[in-house]
Amino acid sequence: MPELPEVETTRRGIATVMTGHTLRTLIVHEPRMRWPIPAELPELVHEQPVLACGRRGKYLLLQFPSGTQLIHLGMSGSLRRVPLDAPRLKHDHVEWLFDESRFLLHDPRRFGSVLWHPAQNGDILTHPLLQKLGVEPLGADFTPAMLFAHLQQRKLAIKPTLLSGQIVVGVGNIYASESLYKAGIHPEAPANTLSRTRVAKLHAAIVQTLNDALESGGSTLKDYVNANGTPGAYFDLHAQVYDKAGKPCPQCQKPIQRLVQNQRATYFCSRCQRR
Repeated sequence: MPELPEVETTRRGIATVMTGHTLRTLIVHEPRMRWPIPAELPELVHEQPVLACGRRGKYLLLQFPSGTQLIHLGMSGSLRRVPLDAPRLKHDHVEWLFDESRFLLHDPRRFGSVLWHPAQNGDILTHPLLQKLGVEPLGADFTPAMLFAHLQQRKLAIKPTLLSGQIVVGVGNIYASESLYKAGIHPEAPANTLSRTRVAKLHAAIVQTLNDALESGGSTLKDYVNANGTPGAYFDLHAQVYDKAGKPCPQCQKPIQRLVQNQRATYFCSRCQRR
């Protein structure tokens, strides 16, 4: 699934092209996504300028004078720029057409979404899908003290606690495994048992891991490409445990182990990561 670094990389790519330009046409080829694309959406944004390209969690936010589009890439989707005359691929479901650029939402599983928040409904952050999200991990509100205070209230294992997005958004399955490895924390350790010192290490590991991923353009998930159509390189450059079951730990050489938590695969070193 595209995680925060992938979505932020996409946002940066589209922002340099879309912002300040008028959307001539929105074409919906397949409205049956995770939630149906509103039938009136093409008319609502027709001939409207894109005021800003933002992001909240894993949602891309395209702001128009009349409202904001919320775009989610689902499990294996991408939003990429293509030539104006390029043929549309089988799973290209939505097109954004500008005078000199064209973007396609590609989503084989159709788990993504394109929704609408009218300007008269107020701040986009009040949208039901956004209002309960945790803080942004690369923002000023995400501090070791804040993380420790929230973890003290959770008895759940630390890995699914991070994945919930209720404390901090964007620490998805790949980056949670990598962050816990860097911090030396076992993924099954109860969140409320972690000391301030260990939480501070986890905080630093999360920030470092996400920044590394951003610098690399995201992971190399098999279906993920950025706004320019190229894959990221996080796995090649930085990944130490994710998807490496049976391979030697980079620190102690003991084989990396795999377990399943809440139906999600977790990778860790039983020697380097303490409960």
